[in-house]
Amino acid sequence: MSLVPRPARVVLVLALLPLGAAGGQQPAPAHPLFASDDVISLTVELPLRLLRGDRGQDSPERPAVAVFPGPDGQLMRVDVQVRTRGRYRLQRQICDFPPLRLNFRRSEVRNTVFDGQDKLKLVTHCRDGDLAYQQYVLQEYLAYRLYNILTDASFRVRLAWVTYVDSEGRRDPRSRYAFFIEGADDMATRSGWDVLEVRAVHPYDLRASQLRVLEVFHYMIGNTDWSVVAPERGKDYCCHNARVIGNMQGVALPVPYDFDLAGVVDARYARPAPDLPIRRVRERLFRGFCSPREELEAAFVPFQQQRPAIYDLYRSQIGLDSAQLRITTEYFDQFYEVIGDSARVTAGFMEKCLPL
Repeated sequence: MSLVPRPARVVLVLALLPLGAAGGQQPAPAHPLFASDDVISLTVELPLRLLRGDRGQDSPERPAVAVFPGPDGQLMRVDVQVRTRGRYRLQRQICDFPPLRLNFRRSEVRNTVFDGQDKLKLVTHCRDGDLAYQQYVLQEYLAYRLYNILTDASFRVRLAWVTYVDSEGRRDPRSRYAFFIEGADDMATRSGWDVLEVRAVHPYDLRASQLRVLEVFHYMIGNTDWSVVAPERGKDYCCHNARVIGNMQGVALPVPYDFDLAGVVDARYARPAPDLPIRRVRERLFRGFCSPREELEAAFVPFQQQRPAIYDLYRSQIGLDSAQLRITTEYFDQFYEVIGDSARVTAGFMEKCLPL
C-alpha cells in the first residue's frame, strides 16, 4: 500500500489498513466560529446578478465584502472572495439563490469570530420568495446539531442571520437564515484525526460502532442520499455525502454531511432515488449494512440516552415555527417507537439491511 502524506491530510491510494486500537492525534479546540451556538449577524455585499448566473463546477470567485462585529464590537469591513458551490442545489431549477463559499484572508480576520478560517461553506436559503425554505435551512442545521449530540466525530455548524446586499445596486437587500459548515480538516483535527482521502472503502475498514450510529442516524432523519463505500460524484475520494477521518494505523470513522434531501427536512424538491422502494423522503428506509443484532441494538443506546437533549434542541431553536416543531417531534416519536419494538426492529432494520 502506498501512502502519500499531504499537509493536514493523508491520501490512501489503495485501501485502509485493518482497524487498530491506536489513538489519534491530540484533539484540538474548535475555532471561534464553531465554539458557540449563538446566532451570528453578518452582512455580505456581493454581485448577486453574477453569482446567480454562476452554475458550473468551475465558477469563478467574485469580489465581495463581509461586514461583522470586530474584537471591540465595532463593525469591520473585510474583503472576501465569494463563489457558488454544490451540485444539486446549484441547479437553477432547484435554487434561484445558490449555496456559497466565502474565502477569507486569514491575516485579516485574526482575533475575530472568523479567526482561523479561510474557505467556508455557507448553506443559503435556496429560494428568495418562499419562506418555507427558511424552515428547510433550520431543519438541515438542526440535523447537524443532532449528530453533534451523538458523537464528536461530526461537522459543527454555526447559524447566521445574513443580510445580502447587492454590490451592483440592482436588487434590494434581503436578510435570511444561513449556516456555516466546519471545514473537513478542522473537523478531523478537532477530533484528533486526519482526513483520509480514500478512493474506496469497505465497511470492514470502518470502526463498527461509529458506522452503526451513522446508519441509525440516517434512518432517524429519513435520509437515503448517502454512502460510505461509493465515491463522491466528480471526486477522486470516497464517499457520497460523507468524509472519512482516521489515522495511518488504519482507524477510520465516517462523518456524514449534506442532509437537505432527508425526510426530516422534507424539502419540496427532495425525491428518493428512483431505484429505492420508497416514494417519498418521509418514508424511512434503512440503508445500513447487515450486522449482528447486538451491534445494532448497541447503536440504539445513544439515541435513547440523548432523546431528551435531542427534543430540547428542537424546542429551543429560534426561528423554527410551531408547526415544524410538532411535525418533527411526531416524526422522531415514530423512530423511537420502532427502535423500542423488537418485531419492528427485525422488519425495519434486520430484514432491510444491505449484505456485506
